[in-house]
Amino acid sequence: MHHFAFRNGVLFAEDVALDALAAQVGTPAYVYSSATLRRHYRVLREACDARRGALGDALIAFAVKANSNLSVLATLAAEGCGADTVSEGEIRRALAAGVPADRIIFSGVGKTDAELAFALDAGVRQINVESGVEVDRLAAVAAASGARATLAIRVNPDVGAGGHAKITTGGAGDKFGVPVDEAMALYARAAASPHLNPVGLACHIGSQIKDLAPLRAAFQVLRDMTQALRAQGMTVERLDLGGGLAAPYAETDETPAVAAYVDMAAQVLDGLEVEAAFEPGRLLAANAGVLLSRVIQVNARSDGRRFLVLDAAMNDLMRPALYDAFHDLIPVRPRPGEAMPHDVVGPVCETGDTFARDRLLAPLAAGDLVAFSGAGAYGAVMAGEYNSRLLVPEVLVDGDRWAVVRPRPTYDDMLAREPRAPWL
Repeated sequence: MHHFAFRNGVLFAEDVALDALAAQVGTPAYVYSSATLRRHYRVLREACDARRGALGDALIAFAVKANSNLSVLATLAAEGCGADTVSEGEIRRALAAGVPADRIIFSGVGKTDAELAFALDAGVRQINVESGVEVDRLAAVAAASGARATLAIRVNPDVGAGGHAKITTGGAGDKFGVPVDEAMALYARAAASPHLNPVGLACHIGSQIKDLAPLRAAFQVLRDMTQALRAQGMTVERLDLGGGLAAPYAETDETPAVAAYVDMAAQVLDGLEVEAAFEPGRLLAANAGVLLSRVIQVNARSDGRRFLVLDAAMNDLMRPALYDAFHDLIPVRPRPGEAMPHDVVGPVCETGDTFARDRLLAPLAAGDLVAFSGAGAYGAVMAGEYNSRLLVPEVLVDGDRWAVVRPRPTYDDMLAREPRAPWL
């Protein structure tokens, strides 16, 4: 469910008309709905609370990599949401947004010693360790700071899934985590260190997963490992189940219900008496945001192809270029008329700057506004200034209120960030 809907022929974000917003903010621009963020979090929270007996006081830790805007994070933090982070910068953002340190998980395959030291000093809930080398490095960092690091071992369960090969993270050939046998040995090694406190296991097998079967298989691996470790006399208190559940990007998308997902996890973990953690990203944020764009022109070529040229480009929304990802394109003020196939493109000087091929769209003309739906996750966080295009701004809506929560820089701002070498 989201809070973008038509009223009197105009697309609204909650109680704010998107054409009026575009007139003040300009385009392209990301627009987020506070009500949608809250609703998605609460649905997951209620499902977890209903299965507290199997999942414990489950932590929901939003994957900051999906949308790191401080106001988005603060909206979720006010609901009690934690944060799954993969860099010192993301930890700092979560803390600045009001997420308590003991609700922050630090993940990632390439943490530096400085980042590990920062996480320990900040007092994060746990550090998810992904290799034997990292176990040793974390022990050394903890010893140097006089701390005892709380950690979980990230397991590669050899169960890969996801909407694209580049977002599948649990297969045997993927760079994340360690195989089961190695993870068992690492857990015992960490338990023997005076500087380490292993409390659990973690896994994350991919993103945009539409089938619960691979998730169930991965969670079963964690269950079996928990029982085996306990049989060896070790303590396992937490299981970090990662994220990855699909969000619907099109009306025809069939994705598992959140309650069914949580029920499945509870069935697998039932009787273990562990505290679960979930790390949703796009599940909470994708359909809480749109990318507003304006039509520059429509190029109708003699070969019959029709190009809808927008002022948004691949530097603003990378997902179609990276993953051939689908985003619905919605006219803000639809015109009547027969739908025709369009190639939807941006102004960047690459053929890859193509959002869609042969997309059936109702008539559009220069100056019309359109909105890419499902753009609240992995949109603005991936944006850049390729072709020296200004970084896209972000707007947060809450009822009839709205605020620019990351402004569009000026060209002077962009140039001022690059001091010229003194000999030039």
